[in-house]
Amino acid sequence: MIAGPSVYICNHCVMSSVDILKTNTAAFTTPDLRSRSLKTPYLIKNALDEYVIGQEAAKKSLAVAVYNHYKRLEAKQRFSDSDVEIEKSNILLIGPTGTGKTLLARTLARILDVPFAIADATTLTESGYVGDDVESILVHLLQNAEYNVQRAEQGIIYIDEIDKIARKSENVSITRDVSGEGVQQALLKILEGSVIGVPPKGGRKHPEQPLININTRDILFVCGGAFGGLENIIQRRIGTNPLGFGSDTHSMSKIQRQYVLAHVEPDDLLSFGLIPELIGRLPVTSSLHPISREGLQTILTQPKNALVKQYVRLFEMEDVSLEFDHAALEAIVDRALERGTGARALRSIMERAMMDIMYNLPSKENVTRCFVTSDTIENGAEPVYTVKEQKKTA
Repeated sequence: MIAGPSVYICNHCVMSSVDILKTNTAAFTTPDLRSRSLKTPYLIKNALDEYVIGQEAAKKSLAVAVYNHYKRLEAKQRFSDSDVEIEKSNILLIGPTGTGKTLLARTLARILDVPFAIADATTLTESGYVGDDVESILVHLLQNAEYNVQRAEQGIIYIDEIDKIARKSENVSITRDVSGEGVQQALLKILEGSVIGVPPKGGRKHPEQPLININTRDILFVCGGAFGGLENIIQRRIGTNPLGFGSDTHSMSKIQRQYVLAHVEPDDLLSFGLIPELIGRLPVTSSLHPISREGLQTILTQPKNALVKQYVRLFEMEDVSLEFDHAALEAIVDRALERGTGARALRSIMERAMMDIMYNLPSKENVTRCFVTSDTIENGAEPVYTVKEQKKTA
């Protein structure tokens, strides 16, 4: 159908190429936010409620920040000649381990229709040293946007374990802190907004590849970390744990000490090891409180991805109905509270308790029901099995 110098293209190839172009044109055009229905903060929080239990303040902060991010991008398209420019508000999530910081980020990635990437700050080092460059966090966003630069520049990035790049000491050292303060300084321009040259396949592994320029001015950054020891700094500032004669250093329990994070101030983060420039680029700070006993019981059964529902689905694949005694769920929660690692402890306890059951179940015949008791969780006893009766043959 089309002839060139020693090249011929048939009509079938032309029609296939037209179909490919029609399918992929939408992915390589600048998204029009005005034609897209924006999710209100109420709807965003409701979507988070389906997967994350509790943490109302953190979910409201995220919902408002994401909604304002949508509106900011929409205003940029609608009022391009306006004198008023809406600045973005990056977020810092502070909370002990197992309270749902990473789960909030993953859930946002599931419900949003903008490119979303999760990066880990523990692998980052200052440029030129062993490890990942700071620009590598933009590579994941570019890949999730299918290398569409316009969509990537309107995305959201969650940087986990941000507390691990704190300065190793408050004193100025003559040696370079390449995995602490050096990373914080490298993050400044990216968080605030600048044009960054990003290698599409990573930095040092392919130095010959051309760079893709990404403007981070419209990228929303959400940072999260456990900030272990920050509660001690806050208590010293507010005077709830004084030193000296007559002081009661053990008056607050471990749970009460973690609630102190709600009173965090920029000076506390500065004492912890974050540099003032980085603190200023994270204006919204939200703390996550420890999960209570009732919250842990709800996490086991209520969310869409609850642990009990996951095991029930696994047993359904074996044509076996799985049920848990209420006392068994309470035993799991009691052990999780003893470990003090939040919701993460629930999975490890469930895995250990269900390992022998899932090992023996495929070998058992005619089992229709498995009932897990508290004795199974606490002492490793076998659950109660219900076996289907076989019809006697002549």
